[in-house]
Amino acid sequence: MLRALIFDVDGTLAETEDLHRQAFNGAFAGLGLDWSWSPARYADLLTVMGGKERLRHYVETEHGAEIETLRPRLGEIHDLKTRLYGDLVEGGGLTLRPGVARLIAEARSAGIKLGVASTTSRPNVDTLLRVNFPEGDLPFDVIACGDEAARKKPAPDVFDIALERLAVAPSEAVAFEDSGPGIRSALDAGLPVLATRSRYTESHRLDGAFSAVSDLGEPGAPHRHLAGHAWPGGIVTLDALRAWHARGTA
Repeated sequence: MLRALIFDVDGTLAETEDLHRQAFNGAFAGLGLDWSWSPARYADLLTVMGGKERLRHYVETEHGAEIETLRPRLGEIHDLKTRLYGDLVEGGGLTLRPGVARLIAEARSAGIKLGVASTTSRPNVDTLLRVNFPEGDLPFDVIACGDEAARKKPAPDVFDIALERLAVAPSEAVAFEDSGPGIRSALDAGLPVLATRSRYTESHRLDGAFSAVSDLGEPGAPHRHLAGHAWPGGIVTLDALRAWHARGTA
């Protein structure tokens, strides 16, 4: 029986990654650092999961000669980046990806539990949800973020936390991801994965996902099927998910 849907955030709930990139660049400029991440450079950096980890990786690999000076500043840089990202989201620069709000509404009406499992920091998740859902009507029963997991994706930790808090078995849930490391994380937690490719994961292999699509689809705007299970009419609905899950777990 399908009892829960668990969503990644960046690239899955919304195309957040370019706002993260802009916020990093704003933080660099604001703190007098002559760094700038292009979209192509940021796509490469996204192989490192977690903003703090991504920043540290960049400094260690690109500015190793200055590491002793820069290491104490990493927290300051990331804190400013988080504030700037929040400002960008609050300014209306981000909406949910096609089909996300619809599927969440279908799940809520049917009593299906909803969770978030993300490597991003909790303030980033809170801001995105506050902007896109009515005040006092947060749809998610559980939010698990990277800052409370011992290991970031592709380790399964954050999905394990979400499953425990939702009180469901992996076989009773479906995970939604957009990246190779995210898919690995969910699979290692025992979850079946539906992949929706995002702008910054065009180069990622989506191996392991039982279905890969461009997005969840909307009536009149079907998604593009990429691999695996195909959805009737090019739309991922709760009824279609339940039908797939019933066959897959029979």
